[in-house]
Amino acid sequence: MKQIAVIGAGTMGNGIAHVFAQHGAGVALIDVDERQLERALQTVRGNMDRQIKKQTLTEADRDAALARIRPTTALDAVDGAELVVEAASEDAAVKFDLFHRLDEAASASALLASNTSSISITEIAAQTRRPDKVIGMHFMNPVPVIQLVEVIRGLATSDATTTRVMETARALGKTPVEVNDYPGFVSNRVLMPMINEAVYCVMEGVAQPEAVDTVMKLGMNHPLGPLALADLIGLDVCLAILEVLHRGLGDDKYRPCPLLRKMVAAGRLGRKRGRGFYDYTK
Repeated sequence: MKQIAVIGAGTMGNGIAHVFAQHGAGVALIDVDERQLERALQTVRGNMDRQIKKQTLTEADRDAALARIRPTTALDAVDGAELVVEAASEDAAVKFDLFHRLDEAASASALLASNTSSISITEIAAQTRRPDKVIGMHFMNPVPVIQLVEVIRGLATSDATTTRVMETARALGKTPVEVNDYPGFVSNRVLMPMINEAVYCVMEGVAQPEAVDTVMKLGMNHPLGPLALADLIGLDVCLAILEVLHRGLGDDKYRPCPLLRKMVAAGRLGRKRGRGFYDYTK
């Protein structure tokens, strides 16, 4: 695909724009906040500079990729895109409204993908007149580094849409895995209960965050402990996903830990706010 639109210039959105632009696609990067767009371009440049230091990218390739990213606040910039990837906040109402508007603004042949980590693709697709062309394309953070893309089929998603998105993910150097539309899909249905249980260990005084993470890193060979990973994902995002799992599956094993709720209420959301289970202000 040569023309892409990415909705949302936050952590996931700028990473998605990065990988598409690096692999030759023109990218309309759309956000309502001009300052967020400026920060996104700075982040992409910084990440590409790190690639240059690792000798996986040249300066000429970086400059060409950056030139392919067009930041804008206009949603109608999706017109002409072959694929639109939504990476807005993990809020069902926000996504439903966006997909209703995208259905109006995008060309009739465009595929509409959501980077949602837990919200039903079937419900998102129902906001459009093209449910067969709506799919989940769940990239992992950090997008330029993590190889996996979870490709989620809604109830009406066509074989043609799925095949094209799987091929697109492979063209980005990613490994796509096809899954069906259930709360949390595969990645977060397995990951979030582990993170939640780690939070319970802290709340109940079983161990300090550093001890919990050390056990999982050294004992289970995880590259990052569950609490450090929660800080990286964002504690508010973890809470939102657990709420979807608890509501969608009706099982109390997905009930968010009260300490997680308390930390989110206090604004301790992890790395993006400087404080979560760990202090990042230093």
